[in-house]
Amino acid sequence: MGRLGGICQQEVNARTTMLVIGDESVDEKSNKLRKAEELNRQSPGSVLIIPEEEFCRLAGLRSSESLKRFYHGRRQIRDLYPRIRDEHLRYLRKWDLIRPVIQTNSDSYYSFGDVIVVKRMHDELSQGMSFRGAVRAVLSGQDGQLSLDFNAIRSESQPAKVVLLDELNHESSKIIGGDQESPTKLAAQFFHEGSDLDEGPDADPERAAVSYRKALLLDPSLVPALVNLANIHYAQNQLVEAQALYERALTLEVDCFEAFFNLGNIHHDLGRYLKAVEYYREALRLQNAYADAHFYLAVTLEKMGLSADAKPHWKTYQQLEPEGEWVDLAREFSE
Repeated sequence: MGRLGGICQQEVNARTTMLVIGDESVDEKSNKLRKAEELNRQSPGSVLIIPEEEFCRLAGLRSSESLKRFYHGRRQIRDLYPRIRDEHLRYLRKWDLIRPVIQTNSDSYYSFGDVIVVKRMHDELSQGMSFRGAVRAVLSGQDGQLSLDFNAIRSESQPAKVVLLDELNHESSKIIGGDQESPTKLAAQFFHEGSDLDEGPDADPERAAVSYRKALLLDPSLVPALVNLANIHYAQNQLVEAQALYERALTLEVDCFEAFFNLGNIHHDLGRYLKAVEYYREALRLQNAYADAHFYLAVTLEKMGLSADAKPHWKTYQQLEPEGEWVDLAREFSE
């Protein structure tokens, strides 16, 4: 109200000129509403009583119905997870495990990531665990393999990597003739050297990046080296550098699946959900059986409030990964 030039008050009194009421207020006949009606009996028309939906429409603000399409309201969460009470939600907020994206007079609206935390709490309570025990389980799980923090700036997904070159296999790319070796074959050898350094328990991303750069000096159009070098930047949260390399890969190979999927991850991490959806869909056009692409497309669509569009991808993820890490989550949101 203050942003629109008015003065907000906690109580209705003789100075009140407008009372905005939410859906709950109408049903409960709140004290504020009774007071406003009493003032209008004393001085007809002195207080404009207006529903919240109408006020939002007139003021150009997002209404509660609009918010429900993009976020999960407190009452909606309570309906989905009946073991979670209002005091539980307040406790989770106090410990900063969840935080409302938007707070109105009538409701609190939470992101998809917060719903995941609430679901985990509900599952623990359903198994007979105490609330404090459930909180401890969630807190410890946030650093473990079972965590899925959709609000974190870094994506939990592993970027798609190129392991082998189509043109040259590992054996044919070995140096066999010193100066007689072509730049293309030398580039392939440096690529495979980088690939060996880029995975496994003894992985060395810094040395791998050096090898990929050497490969690109010899063959600037070597798309696999571009993709894997971009992956290293992505893992180090250097999103600008990673994005530039993925986009360069697409200019050289218009159907590069890895570049499309990984660009989807970057745009998802930066909150550019429309672009993320666009890239994930392109990735699935090229490899429709890639489970992670279905999963992260579903997550992104849920964040956009497009649950109906997300459901087919939740279901496909279950079919492709029946024992997958997030199959229970996918089953929950596909119902």
